[in-house]
Amino acid sequence: MRFSMNPEMATQEVQPSETLSNLKAESDSLKTKLEDERAKLHDVELHQVAEKVDGLGQFIMKTRRTLKGHGNKVLCMDWCKDKRRIVSSSQDGKVIVWDAFTTNKEHAVTMPCTWVMACAYAPSGCAVACGGLDNKCSVYPLSLDKNENLAAKKKSVAMHTNYLSACSFTNSDMQILTSSGDGTCALWDVESGQLLQSFHGHAADVLCLDLAPSETGNTFVSGGCDKKANVWDMRSGQCIQSFETHESDINSVRYYPSGDAFASGSDDATCRLYDLRADREVAIYSKESIIFGASSVDFSLSGRLLFGGYNDYTINVWDVLKGTRVSILFGHENRVSTLRVSPDGTAFCSGSWDHTLRIWA
Repeated sequence: MRFSMNPEMATQEVQPSETLSNLKAESDSLKTKLEDERAKLHDVELHQVAEKVDGLGQFIMKTRRTLKGHGNKVLCMDWCKDKRRIVSSSQDGKVIVWDAFTTNKEHAVTMPCTWVMACAYAPSGCAVACGGLDNKCSVYPLSLDKNENLAAKKKSVAMHTNYLSACSFTNSDMQILTSSGDGTCALWDVESGQLLQSFHGHAADVLCLDLAPSETGNTFVSGGCDKKANVWDMRSGQCIQSFETHESDINSVRYYPSGDAFASGSDDATCRLYDLRADREVAIYSKESIIFGASSVDFSLSGRLLFGGYNDYTINVWDVLKGTRVSILFGHENRVSTLRVSPDGTAFCSGSWDHTLRIWA
């Protein structure tokens, strides 16, 4: 049985390239509309609102401890909830647990790969997680026995198809959140190693993530090489907000202590503050003289200060409300790669490519 081709139907066939270009044009116009709607709400800058607020006086922060022991660039660090211990990871493949008061090394693990780009302390303080170029996230239980072989108890939890860029335990030791160069973030069950949820939405490597601070926090923010910062719902796996104002890779993201905003640090030499309720960028922290990228950011406990570690070996301290730089800290002899404020807010720790970590207060 033969069908005769209706000539009218033949002319209605659409070329795939045409539909694609139509869809692209439509998506671009929707994007523009969204930007316009956002701009309507953009009535005032944060520093204008904060004009009446008293400025911060001079404050002196110094290096109080220097932690030496890594044989190569320090790439990541995290504080234990006990406000005293620190885990750090390095390009030499070593993961070290330190006592920040005494500067003693309490544990050391040599990973099977170099470039251990991510490490995290479990909330209980009884385990650390780490990973990097091995595409895995491994969890090591810590014991009080100093001579115990930690490597023997290693548990491989997460598997990505590219390097692990960041990891963080959720509010328990039982789940871990990872981000990777494969463009995804993922939530894993530590016991079984099962993938609980994956998060797709970045168009390039994901470089950083941070969990919302509230106990019920079911959201997290991630930043990547697509210049985007995305906010995710952990339960649904959906991206619920996205911000794209940086001009280069986003190296670090950190929630404001209240959970209503987050800061980002980028290779475009700026740090920025995004308000989640206003759904927009509300402040840019930059100076003409700062031309090197920001690799790591973190807030003081009150949220008034933003600490930024930069590739020009310095740490800049910003007044979050006024948008001005209130201090610049020198000490590291190579780029600052990681920076975290201690859980009680009395000090912060920075790690650097100069192989050392410094505790500042």
